[in-house]
Amino acid sequence: MQDQLYITTPLYYVNSEPHIGHAYTTILADVLCRYHKKFGRDVYFLSGLDEHGQKVADAAAREKVEPQEHCDLMSETWTKIWKKLSIEFDDFIRTTEPRHENVVTKVLQQLWEKGDIYKEEYEGWYSVFEERFFTEKDLVDGKDPIGGREVEKLKESNYFFKMSQYKDWLISHYEANPSAVVPEFRLNEVKGFLRQPLGDLCISRPKSRLDWGIPIPWDNEYVTYVWFDALLNYYSATLTPPAGKKVNWPATYHLIAKDILTTHAVYWPIMLHAAGLEPPKQILAHGYWLAKDSVKMSKSIGNVVRPLDMAEYFGTDGLRYVLMREMVLGQDASLSIDTLVNRINTELANDLGNLYSRLAKIWQTGGYAEAIPPTDAPEIIPEELQSLRSNLGARVREEIEKVRPHLAIETVMQVVRQMNRFIEHLKPWAVVKTDPQSIFEPITYLLDTLYEVACNLEPVMPGKMSDLKNWLKPDGKLIKPTAGNHLFPRIKVKAEDIQQGTDDKSEKPPKGKNNKTSGVKSEITIEDFTRLDLRSGTIISAAKIEDADKLLLVQVDMGFEKRQIVAGIAEAYSPEDLAGKNVVVVANLKPITLRGQLSQGMLLAVGKGKKLELVTFNSDIKPGGTVR
Repeated sequence: MQDQLYITTPLYYVNSEPHIGHAYTTILADVLCRYHKKFGRDVYFLSGLDEHGQKVADAAAREKVEPQEHCDLMSETWTKIWKKLSIEFDDFIRTTEPRHENVVTKVLQQLWEKGDIYKEEYEGWYSVFEERFFTEKDLVDGKDPIGGREVEKLKESNYFFKMSQYKDWLISHYEANPSAVVPEFRLNEVKGFLRQPLGDLCISRPKSRLDWGIPIPWDNEYVTYVWFDALLNYYSATLTPPAGKKVNWPATYHLIAKDILTTHAVYWPIMLHAAGLEPPKQILAHGYWLAKDSVKMSKSIGNVVRPLDMAEYFGTDGLRYVLMREMVLGQDASLSIDTLVNRINTELANDLGNLYSRLAKIWQTGGYAEAIPPTDAPEIIPEELQSLRSNLGARVREEIEKVRPHLAIETVMQVVRQMNRFIEHLKPWAVVKTDPQSIFEPITYLLDTLYEVACNLEPVMPGKMSDLKNWLKPDGKLIKPTAGNHLFPRIKVKAEDIQQGTDDKSEKPPKGKNNKTSGVKSEITIEDFTRLDLRSGTIISAAKIEDADKLLLVQVDMGFEKRQIVAGIAEAYSPEDLAGKNVVVVANLKPITLRGQLSQGMLLAVGKGKKLELVTFNSDIKPGGTVR
């Protein structure tokens, strides 16, 4: 019997909402867990939040709330988004929980008594944003080398962990375990880092400067540095799993992005080793998501893709599919609205969705009853298709074991493409009305093969593939497809129709002459403005859109005609609140289809989420009037 598979994501910082990088890491972990459960393996999935440190304290101050209240609110936001993205973890740990704080305190005390921690005065250049010191030679043009932000000279006493004395052990560990960090070129980066002098790690902050953290157990004037605190969560969570669950240390797969490779592949294993604990078996470091101009997505630049917005526009399963399809583990990948639209329309709507629709329609037209899945392929089925199907499960498992979900998906889609080619050759629509029995066996085989496709894509798209399985075999055994269901409607939205940008709660970008911090977009001329046709409108009614938590379908009287508009206002307004409101409508916006509904304009509003407010008129205004 295989050992338990313990998969962890990083603990995400609660200074802002999740971005697409967080979503990718977490969805990847969820997909791996679902596949391995399908393979019959015992799986345990941990995620959580890093809730201490200067960034969190600053974010709370901006919101004018206490840090713990900020963390509680953000935890609710994160877990809601993970639920929307179909993430199913076994445990979700927060570093402000006593079960974690107690473990950190014990480890600190253990290392203090062991002599691995000492106090020393230190002077260096401190970055508030990065929450760390840099030496003079580290700086680039007088700023921090990571984000190019301002630093300040600080001189203070702090506690240090003797990380340097474990350098040789870590080098030996990686020599003996060449798969401990993957891909291999990421391990080579770690080895290159270890060829340089390794200093000791500052693990405290004086309360006079920062009091939001776990107190140093032997000195109440200090709190624990956030990285030392947070890195212990993957172990601390194993000591107090939820009721009825069991998890074993060490972690099997630890998923991270490449920007935190040093902390997780150098600091963390040394901390664990010093405390007498095993390091994780394998660290999987993935690349960055880049905008279509090959620039790293960044909240400060304003080119981020917000996962919840994308799930609203494209569906949760569509987003999960594209993220798993596009990135090769370890390498950077590009993501844009066009990428999402093209992948979903080409592979999900055309190849997979139309395949189901055609087969179900043929079954209905032929008047077939339910059928027992065939044990052998009819002779007419091409050998290539037979081979692809018979090896499908084994090939998918092979790719997942190598953490190559993009190739696992390609393996499945090869079957889909071969099925479509065979249907074009068979032309069942030409004979189904006159001689339905002549094609009964191959159509039955294709439907049963499509069921296998759904089973092998279900970890990637759990919602849609569960639906497809139920449509194909309502009782889970006999083939009896339901016609008329649309698996993946084509998406007609374009990139310019979807608003993207920074999160209101994100960190502020550094000031500089080339940095626009006002949030004002580039200038337009009066001629540009006059191209907008802004009209008054009166809302007639509104209704929720199925599986779209943020969208409402709004009917608006424009005076000259009635229109329907898909509006992202469901978090702020319930449908019954809207009837009779006089609103401002962008009347000449090109119509688009969102979540299967035609949207013929846009409602103007201010704010986001629950704080959003529609732009309305205080007095009765006739619909159709021009807004100037």
